[in-house]
Amino acid sequence: MYKSNAKTVVITGCSSGFGRQVSEQLARRGDRVFATMRGTEGKNAKIAAEMRQLAVAEKINLQVLELDVTSSVSVDAAAAIIINECGAPDVVINNAGQMYIGFTESFSADELSRQLDVNVVGVHRVNRAFLPAMRQQGRGLFINISSVAGRLSAPFFGVYHASKWALEGYSLALRGELASSGVDVVLVEPGPFTTELFSSSPQPQDIDGRVASYPLMARQTLDNLAQTFEAMLKDPTLPTDPGLVVDRIITLIEMSAGNRPFRSVVGLDFGVTKQNADAVPFDAAVLEAFGMTEFATLKPSEFQ
Repeated sequence: MYKSNAKTVVITGCSSGFGRQVSEQLARRGDRVFATMRGTEGKNAKIAAEMRQLAVAEKINLQVLELDVTSSVSVDAAAAIIINECGAPDVVINNAGQMYIGFTESFSADELSRQLDVNVVGVHRVNRAFLPAMRQQGRGLFINISSVAGRLSAPFFGVYHASKWALEGYSLALRGELASSGVDVVLVEPGPFTTELFSSSPQPQDIDGRVASYPLMARQTLDNLAQTFEAMLKDPTLPTDPGLVVDRIITLIEMSAGNRPFRSVVGLDFGVTKQNADAVPFDAAVLEAFGMTEFATLKPSEFQ
């Protein structure tokens, strides 16, 4: 199925979870989708093949590409293919991410760097690869998948919080810088959802045995964390269906330029929705204090 107003959409981290679901959903709606992931000929070869077979069977415009957000060479190569084939994308969804869990002290500096590399620097690599073409086009949308963890903090998620809080600040600054170019930046902040993010969470190697020196109560709390989340995600009364996030992403894409909220909380919000509402006048006041109120308004484009 093809539609006259089809958008070109690039999505990272499409091997599972939100990325895979939204890529297939958008393609079924008639958009031209580049579903990217790492290991298309390795660890994710089976998934890549399934998605390519789906594209053929359903006659949808879904193209699977190799893209590892931790490699500038990989990102730039994928971007070159996309831009050469169809020009600047209309939408880029920065979905690839990992969630490290454990005692913050027990993560080595290298482990912390890897968490930041995927969740923050990886987003920056992707943005740099597409921004020149999108700014020249005078329109476009970046949807960065953050988390409620980028607006709150809890024990054992310190490394993950560091990455998502960084992504929030990065995205807000970038949004202002791009407003005069007609390119929009928004955040989606999911709560806990039934995806593979938690089950695949890397643990610290703790090579010097620091965890053992923490009180038993703290260690037991960490050990029981998986069960706590599992119970939460199995509760049918709670909003943990990943489809809710997919629906919100599609809604943001469909909204007219200049009218999208910067932050969208989806699912269990732990009070983040109110926090975000309170932040709107605060963020506006910061721009006013620096004499930058014009950076709050997206430049309209006849092509939007």
